[in-house]
Parts: sequence; structure tokens; C-alpha cells
Amino acid sequence: MSVALSQTEKQLPATPWGHVPPRMRVLFIAGSQRTGSWLAEAFAADSVSDVQLVEVAGIAAGLSKLRDELFDTVLVSHEKNGLDAFEVLDAIRAGSSEDQPVIVLGDQSEQEMAALCFESNGDAYVCVHTTTTRTLVWQIARAIERHALIAENRRLQQSHHHRVQLEHREANRLLQQQRALIDNLAEICRENVPGMGSLGEDETGSAGTLPESLPAELACHYLELLRAYVIMGSGNMSDEMNRLAELLASAAVTPQQAMLLHLHVLEEMISGLGNRSARHVMNRADMLILEIMIHLAEQYRSRYLKRIRPPRQLYLPGFKD
Repeated sequence: MSVALSQTEKQLPATPWGHVPPRMRVLFIAGSQRTGSWLAEAFAADSVSDVQLVEVAGIAAGLSKLRDELFDTVLVSHEKNGLDAFEVLDAIRAGSSEDQPVIVLGDQSEQEMAALCFESNGDAYVCVHTTTTRTLVWQIARAIERHALIAENRRLQQSHHHRVQLEHREANRLLQQQRALIDNLAEICRENVPGMGSLGEDETGSAGTLPESLPAELACHYLELLRAYVIMGSGNMSDEMNRLAELLASAAVTPQQAMLLHLHVLEEMISGLGNRSARHVMNRADMLILEIMIHLAEQYRSRYLKRIRPPRQLYLPGFKD
């Protein structure tokens, strides 16, 4: 249940990391052998922080208090023949919140009990006979900070996961649009210019498939080229792209088929990214296919010019009639 903060508490600035909060609201779950009067006096004598201590007796009262009110930290008294703080820890984690800071106070030394406390998901074990008020205040502040960092890390992970999901959905949407564009272009070619640059019924391919006229080895080669381009950018890969364009032109691969090859390889790469961002891959892939298409267009232009203007044998000097 959420509890409205007082006007004074609302005005308090956020505590910088590594500092003691100016005010802390603490719940002390006491047993039959140790009350919280000494603890309240100790906190009141130390001015480093205004600790508002609320005391209850037993597990049931502690859990009820946690359900109704908010506390920065919970202190639990551990007594050999009385209240078992580790049972209280299990009850708090199960019935209250995983993010609630909990510190155990006991008579035994920290060397004996610290590991057991950590294994029970406690934040710290403090021996009441050897600690000081200031040390206890810092233990409370560190427990609060630790859980705040855990909550912030969880929020950032969820935000990152959500952003990656959105990027993958956007990438798949763009790939579908590009495939639809190729299909529409192929339909226009079949209607207006039969036999010139059109794709047959089995050549348009579908998502995740490669046109039958393109060998699988070509897809593997293009995948390696795309991976290198994603990592390094264009760099010194102009010659490699020109050789690929020359190979595609030699095999009479149409621009639509080259684009289908690109989409097929890109879809495989996007599906293998997992939880990694797809934005960088999509941006680099768009640049790569743009450069490939430029090289491919230049290859076809060069071949066209050679066909309509074939080289002419010139006479040697003195041999012309």
C-alpha cells in the first residue's frame, strides 16, 4: 500500500550516492529479549541523520506494519531463544518485497553470523555489543543505496529490453516493406516490360528464403561482407563491393534479385541478434546495399556502352589507304 509523504519529506532533495540520507524511516522488529528503547536513544544522540524509529514486536506485527506503511530499512532483532531473524527475513521476502532493505541485529559476532545473514538475503548483520551508532547508521544507508541501485539497474534493463524489442519490430516492418516494394516492382515489370528485369513467380522469394536462381554460396559471401561492413563501415571495402557487383553483373543478376539477396541475408542477421540492438545493423545494411546498387548500376552501364559502342580497330600510322 502506498503511503502519502509529508510536505517536509517531499521537499527533501535526493541523496547523492555514497552519502547518508538526511532522514530515514526505520522499522525495528523486536523480540521478547530486546526492546528498541536503547536504539531510539542511540539514534537520537547521533545527528548525522534524523532516524524515525518505529518499533513492533514479533513477525506478524512486523509484516502487518510493512503492508500498511513504507520504511527505508527494517531492523530485525535476532535472539537465540527468542525471535529468529532469519525466519523473519524469509517472511519479509515472501510476503512483503524483495527490494526491502533488512539488517539483522544480534548478540553473536559478525564473523559467525554474517555469511548466514547474506545467504538468507539479508543486507547486513550487526553485533550490538561491538558496533557504534554511526556504524549502524552507515550500514542502514548502504543497504538503502544498494537496493536503490538494484531497482535502478532493473529499470534500465527493462527499458533496454523494451527498446530492443521496438527496434526489432521496426526492423522487421522495414524489411517487409522492402519486400513488398520489390514485389510491386516485379509486377510492374511483368505488366509493362515483359522479359526485361522481371522476376518469375518462383523468383520473388519470401521472408527467410533465397531465390532459387541465386546460389547459397553467394548468400554466405554476402553475409561475411555485411558483417564486415557493420563492424568497419565502407573503409577500404570499395574494391570488394566492386568485385561483387562485377560477379553479379556477369551472372546477369537483376537489381531485384540483388535486393532479395540483401534482404535474405539481413533477415538472418537480425534474427541472430537476440537482445542486441538492431538499429546499427539496419543503418549499415542500408548503406551497404546503396553502395552495392551503385556499383552494380555502373557495371551494367559499362557493359551497355561496350555493346552499343564496341572498340574500333585503328590503323597504324602510314597504313591507311
